[in-house]
Amino acid sequence: MQAHMQDPIRLEFTPNPQTLKYVVGRQLLPRGTANFLDRASAESSPLPHRLFDVAGVQAVMVGPNFVTVTMAPDADAAALHDEVHMALHTHLDSGEHPVDPSALEASKSGANDDPVTARIREIIDDEVRPAVAMDGGDITFERFQDGVVYVYMMGSCSSCPSSTATLKMGIESRLREEIPEVVEVVQI
Repeated sequence: MQAHMQDPIRLEFTPNPQTLKYVVGRQLLPRGTANFLDRASAESSPLPHRLFDVAGVQAVMVGPNFVTVTMAPDADAAALHDEVHMALHTHLDSGEHPVDPSALEASKSGANDDPVTARIREIIDDEVRPAVAMDGGDITFERFQDGVVYVYMMGSCSSCPSSTATLKMGIESRLREEIPEVVEVVQI
């Protein structure tokens, strides 16, 4: 019982009605995210593997201090929440690492980036990712080519009804305001 007092788990609702974000009282990852779209991808990662045992869990994203669970369309949200909450406590009490290090998002260093690409990466990493993480999601830069910024959206952002608005009105507007070479931002 004492571990639960030390490691509170707080449910936060996200703009995506199919996802639940659980903020935990300790660091799960040093940085970035690990995204698991099915049970097979979570095989060697204890926390997501445990969460996929819960009926109705369709996808799991683990962040630095939160876990986002995407529910199947027919899932019973109340039952799923109770079971996910118990699974999170069980994991935190176990002392196991949450994810296999090889599952962590591979962040490209950007050491060979041209100045425009470096500035795009800086804005996404310093401004956009923290804001998106507050809603239980993540966004990573893939590449900049012919005026188009290609990004991956994960967690609650990947299937969110408002993700297109976030992408176009938020991220694209911010990048175009700062970097004239940016014409468009596209989710891949």
